[in-house]
Amino acid sequence: MKPLLLLLLVCTAVLAMGARADTPREPETLVKRMQEYAQKATAMVKSAFSMVQESEAAQQARRWLADNTEAAKQQLARLKERLAELWKRPSTV
Repeated sequence: MKPLLLLLLVCTAVLAMGARADTPREPETLVKRMQEYAQKATAMVKSAFSMVQESEAAQQARRWLADNTEAAKQQLARLKERLAELWKRPSTV
């Protein structure tokens, strides 16, 4: 869920609950309801993030990155070896 959409939903809920608060005791109820709503929204966001992390596409992306990172490290090691060999050779100028 996008943060902007979540903020919009929270503001809408606050306005809706504020419009219903008629008695002096209800602001406390409003605060409790907002806390409950924030807890539910947080739980939904955590759930969405965990689903994304556990998804097959995310797992494939992590595997691809891990595989290509290893290949890049191997290429870098070969390049270092070649440069070291070139550095050790005497110049024939």
